Amino acid sequence: MKLEQFYSLIGPDMQAVDAVIRARLHSDVVLVRQVAEYIVQGGGKRLRPALVLLAAGALGYRGERHHQMAAVIEFIHTATLLHDDVVDESELRRGRETANATFGNAASVLVGDFLYSRAFQMMVEIGDMRVMRVTSSATNIIAEGEVLQLMNCHDSDVDEERYLHVIRFKTAKLFEAAAQIGGILGGASPEIERGLAAYGMHLGTAFQLVDDILDYSGAEAETGKHLGDDLAEGKPTLPLIYVMQHGTPEQAACVRKAIEQGGREDFPAVLAAIRASGALEYAQQAAQNEAKLAARALDALPASQYKDSLLELPAFAVARKY
Repeated sequence: MKLEQFYSLIGPDMQAVDAVIRARLHSDVVLVRQVAEYIVQGGGKRLRPALVLLAAGALGYRGERHHQMAAVIEFIHTATLLHDDVVDESELRRGRETANATFGNAASVLVGDFLYSRAFQMMVEIGDMRVMRVTSSATNIIAEGEVLQLMNCHDSDVDEERYLHVIRFKTAKLFEAAAQIGGILGGASPEIERGLAAYGMHLGTAFQLVDDILDYSGAEAETGKHLGDDLAEGKPTLPLIYVMQHGTPEQAACVRKAIEQGGREDFPAVLAAIRASGALEYAQQAAQNEAKLAARALDALPASQYKDSLLELPAFAVARKY
């Protein structure tokens, strides 16, 4: 499956969102424009803004506010990427140098702040208090998730529950907000709005689980980042947690040491332990379970082409190789 298939229904809307993004990236400060355009135009799946458009479309929305809010969601996401790459000291994203590697950490952090504040300017223009409440709450929770992940780094005692807690906050929350905001703009009933929020949360969780799997199984040319980055940063993701809990004592000790010390020296041994223990298969099954829960959450949504596209996205999330 290719992502383009899912976007065929919302092609004109996505073009409208891109136009909003280009217009609202403008700043009289040249460096702000340079860094913001570098990261926004660097590719990406645009899944989160697509959720706003598809959810609103599924409810028959025909205005233009969903274009603005889809751009807001993308700006918030982009700001988190800028900050993430500085915290993680990442050098590669989407197959090219990160903004911090190109422009420096200070510029990346400050332009991330610009994107956050521009997103909130745009959100206020919408003038919908419920939309503002959902978006502002999500942004705050994402920040908490970032701090939780930082606290978990190099901690080999992190279990699956703590790991999933970080995912729900750091990644899934913006998926959840995007789908819910589309529902709010479309005048969804409370039941359907709750279903869209749950859909986004489970979809985002499945998406992050697969990202963590690809760090040990993907091809760098497809993922656009260095394999083993999570291990180098001491991040205890689900494949590693599984090995520590279900692998042999030797495998568990190897993984525990790698998490606590960080770096790439133990990557070959850790990768061998992950493959031998069935950790990737376990994590893949967890992602598939989340995808099924996402699809089930849309039961109350009326039938439409937009709903069909929403139902196909979880399958894409778990089957992708990038």
